[in-house]
Amino acid sequence: MPNVVGIRFKNCGKIYDFEVNGVEVHKEDLVIIESEFGLSIGNVVTGPHFIENPEKELKKVLRLATEEDLKQKKDNETFEKETRGFCLERIMARGIPMKLVCTEVTLDRKRIVFYFTADGRIDFRELVKDLAAKFKTRIEMRQIGVRDKAKLVGGLGLCGKELCCRLFLTSFEPISIKMAKQQELVLNTGKLSGVCGRLMCCLGYEYDDVTTESSTVSGDKGIQLSEEEELLDIVSEELGSKSQGIICCGIEKPPDATPAQTGSQSPQQTAEDQERHRRHKRRRRHRKRFHKKHE
Repeated sequence: MPNVVGIRFKNCGKIYDFEVNGVEVHKEDLVIIESEFGLSIGNVVTGPHFIENPEKELKKVLRLATEEDLKQKKDNETFEKETRGFCLERIMARGIPMKLVCTEVTLDRKRIVFYFTADGRIDFRELVKDLAAKFKTRIEMRQIGVRDKAKLVGGLGLCGKELCCRLFLTSFEPISIKMAKQQELVLNTGKLSGVCGRLMCCLGYEYDDVTTESSTVSGDKGIQLSEEEELLDIVSEELGSKSQGIICCGIEKPPDATPAQTGSQSPQQTAEDQERHRRHKRRRRHRKRFHKKHE
């Protein structure tokens, strides 16, 4: 059983296990480790402990961080600003449709990582050649999402406090509009979205994932609404009386069946018609509740 410690490299970042390798370390110590990207300084957040049968071979702690290492890290912060400025200049010169978020330099400066956002896949091969010719080291470009961008940049949420992903969230969980519906919040995506443009992570704090009536039907079959269908439902509620001609969730209202037609329907068709009718009634209740809140 190897003796390992949990190390974190960024605030609210993931915790990785590293083998102690005979180095005496304690919680809150700064240590030097060598990963696949190069030398880095990490903070010990979990004290030494033993684990059985690790899934993969663990990297080892090299040594405790010294004053020279801390000085080198501070110099790297100045170097990161220089690399970011040059990269922005080359992006504008080449007209590449990307937004540079930040840069990161390993402790030994053997690798420079550039984090950026873009609407889709882009060709940055010429940009990498410019950066490699300038800094004479290995260049890596990483495209990240808008939630990861908010975690790196930081900011204030609608509550006036710093973003949760910047304070304590180590990973992002899926957030859906159903969480706001269960808490009876105003179904307005503008008020439910964070600075990243996605639904706020705090919607999941008081969400109880239970099976509701909307996820079950008569018999053994269930209907699960996708996120796009849920958003269509919100749009119809916000439009109010104008939404009478809008078909929500892409399901048409069945025509009124005559007695002869009802008798000829199979049990499965009857159950589906009943479910459509129940869903239509639920939408009407949601619209009435929405109008009462805004009167």
